[in-house]
Amino acid sequence: MPPKPKITSDMVIDAAFEVARKTGAENINARTVSKKLNCSTQPVMYHFATIENLRKAAYKKADEYHTEYLMNIPETQEDTVLGIGLNYIRFAIEEPYLFRFLFQSGLAAHNSLLEMVNSEELIPVISVMQEEMDMNIEQTKEVFITLALFVHGYASIIANNSLEYDEKLITTHLERVYTGAILAIQEEMR
Repeated sequence: MPPKPKITSDMVIDAAFEVARKTGAENINARTVSKKLNCSTQPVMYHFATIENLRKAAYKKADEYHTEYLMNIPETQEDTVLGIGLNYIRFAIEEPYLFRFLFQSGLAAHNSLLEMVNSEELIPVISVMQEEMDMNIEQTKEVFITLALFVHGYASIIANNSLEYDEKLITTHLERVYTGAILAIQEEMR
């Protein structure tokens, strides 16, 4: 009889991520993850002493997936910053369980917008914005905060099924907020 395949911690994290993605992070437990892996609960508990630790590992994977999703701007999108904003909102539509896991579960490492804007994870987004807007890092972060509040509000309402997605309307609103934030920073510089 062939030996049973070894269940690795990465396999457990991937399974927990899929549970969160398909049915919600609240459904991550030893039973649902082991069912996804087609094994007993023992390998899950071997790699993760607590389900909370497993949720945190799945959260990290979801966060990495989200960042990759944001930075995958369609070639037809002329403005990268607006593309990132639209991707954030699209993510809420296409991955509502992951969106809620990342932004409405209380597991975020950075619980305030100011902590988040200074985080290492946000460097790729801030760098793209800074290059595109030709502003210093502090000015870029100010524009980001304005956009983040607006985009997150739209995405949250959509992710909770309270608003229909209308890309043309959202793009118009996002362009206005983006332009207004840049104009406000330029006005402050005078």
